[in-house]
Amino acid sequence: MFEHIRNFCIIAHIDHGKSTLADRLLQLTDTISDRDMANQVLDTMDLEREKGVTIKASAVRMSYAAADGKEYQLNLIDTPGHVDFGYEVSRALAACEGALLIVDASQGMEAQTLANLYLALESDLEIIPVINKIDLDSARPDEVAEEISNLIGTPAEDIIRISAKDGVNVEQVLETVVQLVPPPTGDVDGPMRALVFDSHYDSFKGVVAYVRMVDGELDKADQLHMIATDVGFRPVEIGVFAPQMVATEKLLAGEVGYIASGLKTISQGRVGDTVTKAARILPEPLPGYAEPKPMVFAGIYPVEGEDYIDLKDALEKLQLNDASLIYEPETSQALNFGFRCGFLGMFHMEIIQERLEREYDMDIIITAPSVKYEVLLKSGEELTIESPAFLPEDGLISEIREPWMELQIFTPTNYYGAVMDIVTKRRGIYVSEEYPAQGRVQLNFQIPLAELIVDFFDVLKSRSKGYASMDYQFLEYRVDDLAKLEILVNKDPVDAFSTIVHADHAYAKGQKLITKLKELIPRQLFLVPIQAVSSGKVISRANVKALRKDVTAKCYGGDVSRKRKLLEKQKKGKKRMKMVGSVEIPQEAFLAVLRLGDD
Repeated sequence: MFEHIRNFCIIAHIDHGKSTLADRLLQLTDTISDRDMANQVLDTMDLEREKGVTIKASAVRMSYAAADGKEYQLNLIDTPGHVDFGYEVSRALAACEGALLIVDASQGMEAQTLANLYLALESDLEIIPVINKIDLDSARPDEVAEEISNLIGTPAEDIIRISAKDGVNVEQVLETVVQLVPPPTGDVDGPMRALVFDSHYDSFKGVVAYVRMVDGELDKADQLHMIATDVGFRPVEIGVFAPQMVATEKLLAGEVGYIASGLKTISQGRVGDTVTKAARILPEPLPGYAEPKPMVFAGIYPVEGEDYIDLKDALEKLQLNDASLIYEPETSQALNFGFRCGFLGMFHMEIIQERLEREYDMDIIITAPSVKYEVLLKSGEELTIESPAFLPEDGLISEIREPWMELQIFTPTNYYGAVMDIVTKRRGIYVSEEYPAQGRVQLNFQIPLAELIVDFFDVLKSRSKGYASMDYQFLEYRVDDLAKLEILVNKDPVDAFSTIVHADHAYAKGQKLITKLKELIPRQLFLVPIQAVSSGKVISRANVKALRKDVTAKCYGGDVSRKRKLLEKQKKGKKRMKMVGSVEIPQEAFLAVLRLGDD
């Protein structure tokens, strides 16, 4: 029944040629004509094409006439490569029986390649290693083959070597998939079960769920049910990806396709859910349903107050295509009305920011990112804080717990010292090290998430000349000596500048921020003090000097008392301005908090 079906995915680090290989496979199997061919066919967003990063998982069905004379149905599921989208990768792996492990011939194994490889091994997939970019002058395929062989045991001479860009040896990849990837298993006659591994929102068809049929068969007239969200619906359309959506009458066990549900909110069709036919007794859901948990929080505010409703509409539409984005209304003294948003990581936040600015033409200010803290009050009450502005007074707090992560950094051994220096400066704790290949080391650390989210990745890349890569997973919440760092501008606290820092670092960070703000806040007609306050004490202060208008310019000669009289009058005016005047803070000042990296 399933002998002619092969379901596989491609896993790789960013920029190792995953999307380029997918393009060549589509061309080789005549799924896309040469006329319709474009680079990164499966990457449909402009952002994906520009950044060279797959952001959303996508699927495509190919027909391939193998050397044994049989026709095979190959279902390729393209997975994101960035650590922030690990949840989408794990769902895509659950829909496959095999995985192509793509490794760049010049870069070798990297942290996220390893992370995705371990996920694939946990899912019990058949791993087919492929070395890509053998056409590069800097390629070292023999060394990389040894690295892979030491790691997963495949003999170095059996590893396929290709150039996806030039199409060299790509046919061999398809033959190997047919030979080594096992056909799907499932109960054709059992109750229908399908795993939702991705979804998107279509304004005509509602939520479109990308599914891998596990058991049974699906007819487009069937009444269906989502087990985890407990939602019933009748599909508007069912079909397969070729690579555009093509409607069909049926989907059978082992196949990959889509169900257009007609549902109007993506929260009703969550990734990882199980779709089945509506019945009195529902079958067991497929394993692995979990909610993606946001790790980084930031405030998003419109530059112009009247754009608040437009920003709300834009976030609603974005959430329909990205279920991992969460947001709720928030008010700031400095920035008025906006939203507190939760993201999977800094890269996810950057993607959302760019999509808001490009696709919805929004002018926005994003506040410094923060993480979720657990606060235990002396009264015994526990609070969860997503913004430093909501932290209670020091006297009420018994302890503050912050999220810690397990961090793996994969680097050439030359940069061992530089990596250790970066991590220890940011309160990281060394755990262990492994040497998966000659000249390369995997360093394992534990580190607070707050130290990772701002510019850690940028600093790591610059100190290692681009060679180090990283991956991280949530570990636990730990108690630490944390304090709120507040900035007062003209004696008024600006909540958008508030951060939670380690008590030992409060003075240094406060001083750095004050120095930066002094340069960025424009001079007023009165003196503006800027102060950093932590634990009830002013730990740093600077003054933005007043602009002085020369009121005596027109006063020629005569008695000195005439000039004094004018200056006294000016002093009274400035005093009144100081009482009622508010300071205009430019957008660059809010971004200054983001750029307090290691100098």
